[in-house]
Parts: sequence; structure tokens; C-alpha cells
Amino acid sequence: MSVFDDEHLKRQATTHVVGGDLSLLSVDELTARVAILQAEIKRIEDEREKKSAGRKAAETLFRS
Repeated sequence: MSVFDDEHLKRQATTHVVGGDLSLLSVDELTARVAILQAEIKRIEDEREKKSAGRKAAETLFRS
């Protein structure tokens, strides 16, 4: 493995920083970040739905 490969792996392993500089990332790295962010959006939406369902159940219970 060359030095360049090591540097590439280090860059790829970093987390995404919202508002960070994207100009040095390759197309593959950008695609990977999009996938990571889409998965995070899905996770957040799922949690929001769970909390919303719990809230609706509580409101129904206390209205009775």
C-alpha cells in the first residue's frame, strides 16, 4: 500500500461536517457522504414518527 492510499483511507474515514469544504473530495467520497446523510435522515424521520405515534397515543388516552 502506498502513502497515497493511506491518506485516502484517512480522509474517507472522517465524519461529515455540515458546511465543511467539499472541494477536495472525490466523486466517490461525495457519493458515500450522500448515502451516509440519506441514512441519517431516514433514521431521524423514523424516530420522529415513533415519538409522534407515542404522543398521539398519550393524547388519546388522556382525552378519554
